[in-house]
This record gives sequence, C-alpha cells and structure tokens, in this order.
Amino acid sequence: MAHKSGFVNIIGNPNVGKSTLMNAMVGEKLCIVTAKAQTTRHRIMGIVNGEDWQIVYSDTPGILKPVYRLQENMMNFVDSAIGDADIILYVTDTIEKPDKNQEYIDKLSRIAVPVIIVVNKIDVSDQAKVKELMEWWAAKVPAALIISASAKENFGIETILNAVVERLPVSPPWYDKDTFTDRNLRFFASEIIREKILLNYKDEIPYSCQVEVEQFKEGEERYDISAIIYVMRDSQKGILIGKGGSALKRTGTQARIEMEDFFQKKVFLQLLVKVDPDWRESRRELRKFGYED
Repeated sequence: MAHKSGFVNIIGNPNVGKSTLMNAMVGEKLCIVTAKAQTTRHRIMGIVNGEDWQIVYSDTPGILKPVYRLQENMMNFVDSAIGDADIILYVTDTIEKPDKNQEYIDKLSRIAVPVIIVVNKIDVSDQAKVKELMEWWAAKVPAALIISASAKENFGIETILNAVVERLPVSPPWYDKDTFTDRNLRFFASEIIREKILLNYKDEIPYSCQVEVEQFKEGEERYDISAIIYVMRDSQKGILIGKGGSALKRTGTQARIEMEDFFQKKVFLQLLVKVDPDWRESRRELRKFGYED
C-alpha cells in the first residue's frame, strides 16, 4: 500500500477546544490549554505516525479581529494554515454562535482541499442541539464532513483520525517517524511558563506578557533554565511579582513542576521580569519572539 502523508491544519474561533483536540490527537500535551482567549499564539505542529501514514497536525491561534500587530501576525498564521493545508480541520463547538466570523466560513465553502468540521463540546450539550448544529454546518459547507466530538472526554477522536487518514494524499513522510513536533525544548519551556501566567493572573496581565527563555542548559542530572517575562508597564511588573515576590514564586514553582513532568528531568528555573512597553507592536521584538519572519 502506498504511503500517505499530509498537513492537517486546525483552525477555528477562540475557546472552541482546538488545542485540547490537538493534544488528544497527538497524545502529548504540546499546546497549552486555558479558558482564556488567545491562549495559542503560534502555529504548533504535532506529528502522528502509522505504519503507512503520517499526519502533521498544526494548531493555530483563534480567529479574531486584530487590534495590535501581535494579533495581526497571529491571524497571518491562520491564513497561512489555510493556504498550505492538505486537510482543514475546522473546530466549532456547541456553545458559540455558529455564524461567528462568517468570512472564514465562506472560505471553507470555497477551499479546494478536504474540510472536516468538528462540532466539539457535545458533553455540555444535548442530542437535539448537536443534531441541529450538524445540520446547520452541512447546509453551510456541503462538501465538508461533519463530526461531533468531545476532545475533553476523548470522544470522537478515533472517528476524526480515521477520517483524516482516509483523506491524506499519497506521499512519503515529511518528518522522521520518531519525530512528534517541530518545536524545540526552549519553546515548550516558554509555553509552560506562559500557561501558568494565564492561569494565575486576571484581566490584561496575561495578554501583556511574553516569555523569552534566555538560557536552557541541558545537564545529565537536570536542566538549568533562565527566562525573562516581558510586560508593558511597571504596574504590571508589580502585579506579576506580587508582595515579596510571592506571586512570581508561585508561578515559577508551578511551571517547574510541569517542566519536570514534560521533560522527565529535574529542572532549576529562574524567572526575571522586565518592562518592554512596545513589544506587541515592534517588528523587531515580534521577530525576536518568533511572530515575524
């Protein structure tokens, strides 16, 4: 049997469960998951292999109307994902209004590659509502396959996998069969820290923060990691650090524990906080953080 391989790009609105679905499909926690919008900022690839197939999944930021340059670049990731996909996995859910961001629904109806629409979070809905939504999507994008699922409860994952494999183009593998992502360890360290910021702080703080891993030293016994958290104002720096450093210490401890589980190695983690008022708008800074070519 000929080998099949392709790029399966996951797109959709914020908070519909794209990253949860990606992690479930790959079987690894590659994407951070929180209840906040804009949790995912980059395109993150996860690679799944079978004997005669390879799927290269790509998680993307949630679709939004950009307000600043960082968000514009995030939407460029989404548009490029639509342009270079072999299969589009569009994720919606049982909570959002289905016609949100109509322009992307129009794109789905015109795109030449196969489209699979996943109606996620059926665990928080009822059968009648799910049936109604699936019929709505079938009418809007007639060529698409509609699948109901609950990524959180791992329901429908095998159905999605089988549908993807069936639609993969004939191709040799794009990556070595023992590769599971295109990202390096530094990236995952920075994402784990950013996840803890999203979970521990409210309001604008998480969206004003960017994490840069300044040092990642791999030793036999442990990894020594030093990271800088950039914020936009001195007041945000104070909130992030907390009284006597307590808030930053809590965030660092949580991040270190998760890193040790992810890397399967002891971790020494040092966090610093710096103010950079223009990082979300500066081309130079965004390039440094991997948001611009």
